[in-house]
Amino acid sequence: MPLRFDRAAQLTLHDDRFFDPNPAIRSIARALYDETRALPLVCPHGHVDPALLADNARLPEPAALMLIPDHYIFRMLYSRGVPMESLGIPTRDGTPVETDPRVIWQRFAEHYYLFRGTPTGVWLDYELHELFGIRVKLDGGSAQYIYDQIDERLAAPEFRPRALFGRFNIEVLATTDRATDSLEHHRAIRESAWVGRVIPTFRPDALFRIATPEWPAEVAALSDACGRRITDLQAFRAALAERRAFFRSMGATATDHGVVEPYTTRLGEETANALFQRGLNGEATPADQRLFEAHMLVVMAGMSVEDGLVMQLHPGALRDHNPWVARRFGPDKGADIPVATEFTRNLAALLDAYGNDPRLTLVLFTLDESTYARELAPLAGHYPAVRLGPAWWFHDSIEGMTRFRQSVTETAGIYNTAGFNDDTRAFCSIPARHDLSRRVDANYLAGLVARHVIDLGDARTMARALAYDLARETYRLDVPAPRAHDLARRTMSLR
Repeated sequence: MPLRFDRAAQLTLHDDRFFDPNPAIRSIARALYDETRALPLVCPHGHVDPALLADNARLPEPAALMLIPDHYIFRMLYSRGVPMESLGIPTRDGTPVETDPRVIWQRFAEHYYLFRGTPTGVWLDYELHELFGIRVKLDGGSAQYIYDQIDERLAAPEFRPRALFGRFNIEVLATTDRATDSLEHHRAIRESAWVGRVIPTFRPDALFRIATPEWPAEVAALSDACGRRITDLQAFRAALAERRAFFRSMGATATDHGVVEPYTTRLGEETANALFQRGLNGEATPADQRLFEAHMLVVMAGMSVEDGLVMQLHPGALRDHNPWVARRFGPDKGADIPVATEFTRNLAALLDAYGNDPRLTLVLFTLDESTYARELAPLAGHYPAVRLGPAWWFHDSIEGMTRFRQSVTETAGIYNTAGFNDDTRAFCSIPARHDLSRRVDANYLAGLVARHVIDLGDARTMARALAYDLARETYRLDVPAPRAHDLARRTMSLR
């Protein structure tokens, strides 16, 4: 029996989507966007698995590609009572899960209406329309037809990861990697004939959590990676510096630090080493860990001054807020919930030590919008070391991006911000996220032009900076990247 569904429900993307309905603003926004839409994509922070591009294997079937790895999707379905097991999300406690990808896709499609008006819906519609050429709306009736269309396209050589890298016009893609990672996939990419630029990012968070049960294993992994015993803080710092140098040799330009609060402090050597020893002896308390993490953030800033790695700070998420989900499915399953965040006092120790040193670039992110105008913009508008990262997580949305620009630009300008990064695990969503950002920024600047705050020439320069220049400058991505058509040509030759 042929599949039957409403083909009249066409999936279309309006040329003026996300632009102001006021025709004066809309026409300026359209002109600004037209100048930035084809710029290369600079992706300085994200979580794409480098094995994807090292192996260059066929991408998985649609459910495994688009749904199962993406907590933006399954967290919404879970919030409406759809069990994660029914979506094929792997469990860590042995609970059986659905394994039929078509059943999983059908369930997702029947609940696709939940994403109306959300950034996830915007990204998914863009992927379906622009990447896979789908022209009917996804719902329960069209689910299997669309599944077949996507699966057929995924089998083609032009949908291999490296080919898509070229098609997306990605100039550079940074991954996020544990400090003890061997970077074997990055090495494989570098040693291949492919010319795509994929670089690691140094993330040492697990090595600073001295009160966690996992910490001894983390220190042992660091010891193995460096080939040295680590019995005191001095050896620990030396090992970290060695690993940073290794990451730099593999192309890294940045570090990344995820914390609940951006608390920093400078401890004396004896006090800091005593905390470290309590960790080694299994005696560290959560209070000890808080102090040690705060001290190590200042140490990391000092190392960044010396080696030039840009320092990113992602505070404000209470990780794995739902303990039942964490126990059954593991971490990073959509239950990272924002908390109120204070920067001015918490960052005082770090900024007192290095905030006036232009050799440090400290990129601050937040989930707490109340800090934009009150703290972040004034900090970035004063300290030479501080840049503001783009609106992040729940705020990488149409309205959230606009609120961010409105809150920080008057105090910090745009040149104390880091442009845009997509911060995603979902490789196929990267161009959708950049397109959304470029449209929203074009619309924001168009409003300033319409109100005669800036002129059109300034707006054109600013639009390019937000879309491309600022990310390259902030993250020190100054090595020339291959041209897109060269990348596409080389990709075709490697299939």
